[in-house]
Amino acid sequence: MRREEALDRLAGGRFDLAVVGGGIVGAGVAALAAEHGLSVALVDRGDFASGTSSASSKLIHGGLRYLRMGDFRLVREALQESQTLATRVAPHLVRPLRFVLPVFDEGPYGRSAIRAGLWLYRALAGSPGEAFRLVDAPEARRLVPALRAERLTAAGAYSDAQTNDARLCLAVLRSAEARGAVVVNYAELVGLAGAFELDVADRIEGSPVRVAARAVVNAAGPWVDRVRRLEDPGAGRSVALSKGVHLVLRPREPWSTALTIPQDGTRVSFVLPWEGMLLLGTTDERYEADPDEVGVDAAEEAQVLAEAARALVPGAVGAEDVVARFAGLRVLPLGPAGTARARREVTILRGPKGMLSVAGGKLTTYRRIARAVLAELGVRDRQPPSPLPDVAPEVLAYADALEPLVPGEPELVAHVLHARDREWAVRAEDVLRRRTTLALRGFDEPELRRRVDELLSARSPAPDPAGR
Repeated sequence: MRREEALDRLAGGRFDLAVVGGGIVGAGVAALAAEHGLSVALVDRGDFASGTSSASSKLIHGGLRYLRMGDFRLVREALQESQTLATRVAPHLVRPLRFVLPVFDEGPYGRSAIRAGLWLYRALAGSPGEAFRLVDAPEARRLVPALRAERLTAAGAYSDAQTNDARLCLAVLRSAEARGAVVVNYAELVGLAGAFELDVADRIEGSPVRVAARAVVNAAGPWVDRVRRLEDPGAGRSVALSKGVHLVLRPREPWSTALTIPQDGTRVSFVLPWEGMLLLGTTDERYEADPDEVGVDAAEEAQVLAEAARALVPGAVGAEDVVARFAGLRVLPLGPAGTARARREVTILRGPKGMLSVAGGKLTTYRRIARAVLAELGVRDRQPPSPLPDVAPEVLAYADALEPLVPGEPELVAHVLHARDREWAVRAEDVLRRRTTLALRGFDEPELRRRVDELLSARSPAPDPAGR
């Protein structure tokens, strides 16, 4: 459904549930509610997945480091969800990735601690022993040739998975829409009255829309408290924000195995092969400023490069290799501890008029979060997981637009037209940053943006995905 059609259905509509926020949590809630037969409307003040849900480390994982924090339940649930996503829900979007966790003489963990952690991670995952093992230094360097040999004594080898976080979120939204949900991006909730009337501003055309709903879920991520104050102007702060910075580098040599680098007794950073690039990060620092202003500064970029370099041979990565950078905000429970030590728990609050506000959690566990929210609304989910749609056949239906968008790269003009017609893309940024990975791979020139904008503004009938 194109955005204009969705706005028409939204205007004056009455829904069982309105969801505010089109990141992975809001998308998951909308999809599950629609699957249970509820009429659902979802709005987002920006593009879908334009906040935290496209600024993650792109991992589907249990979180090995959370064992150190004693959060065994979270790790077990996340590992279960990883398996479900990889095998049943999104096998086309989730793929296995091998990791190496080096043990250096000067590091915070020794061989015994790593061996014990891998044993427990394996047990919680229910995986065969050979997938989680301690290897010697030569074997570690065979897996990651750029790993420095100096004072390297051993390494943990284990398996997790990775994804394209933005595309995963879009697939969940497509699933919600296929079950009747109305989803609209660049549509900002600006007023909330009664139980419930929502005033929504179209940020593209500027026209207001009034929507009625029996229940409202606030899944606005870093903006969760801003939305809470539309219901209750006196609402205080309910969450803490942590800033995570990532860099995308063009690799000097091929990489196939990821690297987990302990930075201290709590925090790790990653060097991840992703989309033919290297993804480095992440930082974990409390963020107090406006979520709209989050970005990457020179000091943070230098920190990410330095932390990666601690485990690599000299010159393996450098500032000259960086082609893109991005920052996202984690939503964490309030507490006195630093953000790196804060548990990745989910907070669900009910406002004075009944709005549910949900914040926190992990990309990996979005389905469990959605089930918890639906339970608060009196809907118990006992259905088996449903597979998410694969858009590849739809893209190929644009038979007259199969030329490359960028010479030598896999993206086609058809991808832009498909993003316009079936994935709600409005601006070049939507396509280059979230429907494709072109911007993250260094293709973000003004001429390319101009061409994409022209394709988005052209209107023609969308092809039948069945080829008729």
